[in-house]
Amino acid sequence: MDQVRIFALGGLDENGKNMYVVEVNEAIFVIEAGLKFPDTEQLGVEFIIPDFSYLIENKERIKGIFITHGHDDVVAALPYLLKQIKAPVYTGALTANIIHDMLKKENVKGVKIHRIKRSSVQRISGVKVRTFPMTHAYPDNFGVAIMSDQGAIVYTGEFIIDYDMLSEQYICDLNELSDIGKSGVLCLLSESQGVERSGHTAPNHRITNLIEPIFEKNHGRILISVYRQSLYRVIEIIEICKRMNKPIYFHDKELRQLLKQLEDIKYYQVPRELEVKEWNFSDGVEDVVIVISGSGKNLFRTMNNIANHEDSRVSFRPSDTIIMASPVVSGTEMEATDMENDIYKEGGHIFSLSSKTVLSMHPSSEDLKMMLYLFKPKYYIPVKGEYRHLVMNANLGVSMGYSPDRILILDNGQIAAFENGVLKSASQYLELEDTLIDGKENWDVTGVVLKDRETLSTDGVMIVGVGVNMKTKKVINGPDVQTRGLIYLKDADYIVKEVAGMMEECIATAVKEKRYDNLTVRGEARDKITRYLMKETGKRPMVLPVIMEINVG
Repeated sequence: MDQVRIFALGGLDENGKNMYVVEVNEAIFVIEAGLKFPDTEQLGVEFIIPDFSYLIENKERIKGIFITHGHDDVVAALPYLLKQIKAPVYTGALTANIIHDMLKKENVKGVKIHRIKRSSVQRISGVKVRTFPMTHAYPDNFGVAIMSDQGAIVYTGEFIIDYDMLSEQYICDLNELSDIGKSGVLCLLSESQGVERSGHTAPNHRITNLIEPIFEKNHGRILISVYRQSLYRVIEIIEICKRMNKPIYFHDKELRQLLKQLEDIKYYQVPRELEVKEWNFSDGVEDVVIVISGSGKNLFRTMNNIANHEDSRVSFRPSDTIIMASPVVSGTEMEATDMENDIYKEGGHIFSLSSKTVLSMHPSSEDLKMMLYLFKPKYYIPVKGEYRHLVMNANLGVSMGYSPDRILILDNGQIAAFENGVLKSASQYLELEDTLIDGKENWDVTGVVLKDRETLSTDGVMIVGVGVNMKTKKVINGPDVQTRGLIYLKDADYIVKEVAGMMEECIATAVKEKRYDNLTVRGEARDKITRYLMKETGKRPMVLPVIMEINVG
């Protein structure tokens, strides 16, 4: 029988950075390639992507990369992977266009992108791969079933069950899911982020019934914020404007480009008669809906700039109606609070949609139960979410009659190996390290750099410079002591004198003992000065001794 191995390079015990690997014999299939945004203590890090080491080492075995939709947490790391691995990519029409633009921006060439239908069958290196449509906030979304003679390995992707969804680009066909289930499913990988919510997500993912009354009551200018990649919600806003004949202006050029992608493939057309183009827009116009979008914290920062009159195109005024159509999510609370405070200071009023009222388009408990009911897998593997979400999803499986030995809560890098339809082992681990991206991927940030940034942000820096005779090593210039973020030098003259004396003493002692070495002396001075500063100030700043050896002859 086929040898099957399943593991994640990201996406377990975390939100984002999704990447799952399925091996059928020698063939490797990768599902998703996403990023996640850093925690507050990861200073200066732009975003985090998975560790690709295993995939690079086995790049000849990679037969396909499947990207289920166009959200950052499943696709934004793909250009960094494809710079090192030239494997074919399989995805939907809209996501394919997004990927094409991403690769062009990163100057990645020679990659074959297969535009596939949401419901399709591919035969890749002798392995049958079936995709099936799922409803999510992004059109063209699908799940993946990789066939083996042990049964199918099914990955649901991100989804909700919405019986009222009729749009071709969003609809889910439950008959297909049931058909795959009848053929026999070895493992089901299902997302966990919304597991703590009872019932179904639908219809509480919709915002139309909540914001349409606000539109009706307010006849002046409306500023409405929404996450850029929540296309389903963006279209809801446009449709309200269409029904009420309200002009609409898109503040974010990236969102407008995304909507153009939808128009190009004939998925959705923004009403031309209602859209206010950039060259026709004026901040003085009253009867207009301004759609302000962004990703994560940047959305609230943009709103904050508008409230503080720091935006180049739109300035807030008290007569504006402000609607926060995207609820505050984890990690954005501080920026959202700052934004609300600044708007209230300007005399404004905000209509905020609560995350308890408007649900994100991820499966709630009954949605997840339906997947188990339709697919009837032998084994259940919760994915996508913090550890508590994985555990709650596992408990949901137990409530559906699955014994604990049929449910696997894995760590990133933990390999589940199956033989003859039975779990053989889950004891093998890959050693993984997150890749921290700081602007450019070739400048990935190590733990040492992060520690330095943390030190600089909390305890400051002290630079001690001295010039010495290159031959005699006698001090001829300085020491000069400079600090930033540590102490006010004029109020701590004794500290400056003491530190300067320590620097000179370390040099003199090393010369006297005939063991002078520039690097060694700087290390000794750093340790001595650090201990002294800790005693005097209670701080442990970054200490940078500099010894310049000057040729005076």
